[in-house]
Amino acid sequence: MLFLLFQLGDSRYALDAREIAVVLPLIDVVWMPGAPPAIAGVCNYRGEPVPVIDLSQVVLGRPAARRLHTRVIVVNYPTATGATKLLGLIAERATATLRRESADFTPSGVSGEHLGSVASDAQGMTQLVRAQGLLPAPVRKLLFQDAAPS
Repeated sequence: MLFLLFQLGDSRYALDAREIAVVLPLIDVVWMPGAPPAIAGVCNYRGEPVPVIDLSQVVLGRPAARRLHTRVIVVNYPTATGATKLLGLIAERATATLRRESADFTPSGVSGEHLGSVASDAQGMTQLVRAQGLLPAPVRKLLFQDAAPS
């Protein structure tokens, strides 16, 4: 399987490439007044407004660094109703891929909404994440209130 690698702080994460619609350079997003800090804003992707989340803000409490390696990962986000919506994820160091079998990722022993299995290699541990588990419930409800009952 193919995974896109990215970092949050010093930790490496892998996202299944099948969940990804496109990876874009860090583009300007339109800030939405009154939105929580995790919501970076909205971008236009092929004529469709796409909400954009800053993963560093969600997980680390700080905005992602604006560097050449920072990307907007547009994922097909499954909602609670079974619909799929586009969602942009700002992530640092999202420029490399990893080819591993899903069986290479083993349970970490820690559970949580965005925590998953881990795999190790010469560069350290990589945590597998699913797009659906990356949003805290209040942000998910705000973004997809018409698509997901709470």
